[in-house]
Amino acid sequence: MNLTDKKYAQYYLVQEMMGTVETVQKFNPDSSLFVADAVTETGRLLFSGEGSSRIFPSKNASRKAKAWGLDINVQTEGSHQACEYDLSKYAVLIGSNSGRTKEALMLANALKAKGHTRYFGLTANENTPLEAACVKAHVLGCGWENAVAATKSVVEQTLFSESVIWNVAGKDMKAALAGLPEKLQQALTLDVPAEIVEWVKEAKTIYFAGMNDGVAEELTLKTNEITRRKSDFLEGTYALHGIEEVMQEGDIVFVVNPIESEYAKYQTVFGNAKVHVVAIDTKPTPFTTVIVPEAGEMQPYVYLCAGWNILVEVGVSDGINLDKPQRARKVGNEM
Repeated sequence: MNLTDKKYAQYYLVQEMMGTVETVQKFNPDSSLFVADAVTETGRLLFSGEGSSRIFPSKNASRKAKAWGLDINVQTEGSHQACEYDLSKYAVLIGSNSGRTKEALMLANALKAKGHTRYFGLTANENTPLEAACVKAHVLGCGWENAVAATKSVVEQTLFSESVIWNVAGKDMKAALAGLPEKLQQALTLDVPAEIVEWVKEAKTIYFAGMNDGVAEELTLKTNEITRRKSDFLEGTYALHGIEEVMQEGDIVFVVNPIESEYAKYQTVFGNAKVHVVAIDTKPTPFTTVIVPEAGEMQPYVYLCAGWNILVEVGVSDGINLDKPQRARKVGNEM
């Protein structure tokens, strides 16, 4: 996709996806220091929110904290379930782009009523109910999006959440961050083979498999919003443990950064199920592969943008209005 061709440029969704590059360029990791200070004091952090405001931001940050072996307890939970927990020893970060999401406000107000002093908001709007309900909130620099599907805000929310981990660890990630915009630009504009688009259009169900870092799961959600097709997230090697029983011939599985030791198993399982397999990776694989640039510690963001690119190509090919799903709303459950 690109902004020089009207078939793409006419949509806010594409404009906002491409705006991710500038959003990353402007991001300041120091913006999350107030949350990191609270996490350093408690040794515990819980991310909450709904949908895209939690999936990639929280799970990417949680994976990073564990991969780095940090001595902090990092959890993520939806707002209703989080209300069941004793969070008195946790710093809590609640994401809501609109700042008006019912569940997020419910959690913030519940913590306020209990006298909690370390719960914070993350939103794309100023002067929102969430900001008023929290001890402190950060307002994203990307601004409010016009398309129903959140894109550049998801990336900035994720950067903010991950930068909490950077700051707790005392790691300077500015050099890695500086190289990311160019890689995202490449992932957003790479040519998507026409056969992949046709495979998606012919599939009854589109599957995304990958690590539990939010990338494949977020792409599963975006598939619903952008292509209006059924999708399913297969965490880790879940794809190798029985799902083939219900897969239909002609379905498609996108595997984000497939595990090399499982290549042969993927080929056997998916081959028997007669489904198409597409890898999104930095290197060739035995499958049809969308190859993206290497970005080191920032790789998940590149995988996500490549996935967006594929979904846009499908939507444009179908003549779908990418900005306005028929039933999905910008704020899923508004207070």
